Amino acid sequence: MSNDDKRILNPSTFLNPVPVVLVTCGDNIVTLAWAGTICSDPPMLSISVRKERFTHKLLCERKKFVVNLVSDDMVRQTDLCGVKSGRDVDKFQLCGFTKLTGEKTGEAMIGQSPANIECEVKEIIELGSHDLFLAQVVNVYADERLFDDKGACDLGKAKLVAYNHGEYFTLGKPLGFYGYSVASKDVLKRRLKK
Repeated sequence: MSNDDKRILNPSTFLNPVPVVLVTCGDNIVTLAWAGTICSDPPMLSISVRKERFTHKLLCERKKFVVNLVSDDMVRQTDLCGVKSGRDVDKFQLCGFTKLTGEKTGEAMIGQSPANIECEVKEIIELGSHDLFLAQVVNVYADERLFDDKGACDLGKAKLVAYNHGEYFTLGKPLGFYGYSVASKDVLKRRLKK
């Protein structure tokens, strides 16, 4: 294989797939595909939001939000929250979502989401078309159905959704686990029997 086997494209936001999430701030919901983990201690994540979005103003004012993970049964509503503006419609009502309240931030959370991550904004970085909101995770909620009888959370049960170059996908079957390339045969047998 050589460079001749590759086609050069213009610089773009080509990193894919990415998680698709619903971010709640105030009573508004916005669909974002630009969210990610940025630090483990303290736990932090980031979201990027266009400056002209209704949610951008809310984030700058409130400096807190909730990331609501998206399961496969929420895809239609997730898309709807991305094409409708909170300036014009109540997205909780439009989508039939149950509004819960985060204990640490007081922000709205989506009851149908398999997991909700409460965040407090620590820094806002202006980038260009988007601003980057760096936030510390202050609370995490996960549906009871995701836990096994030993209390371990299995996010595979959540049927999470990813966004890949303009399309939504559910995550497929597991291909391995962290460290499986160097794991003993006993560990492989135990872990891969799932």
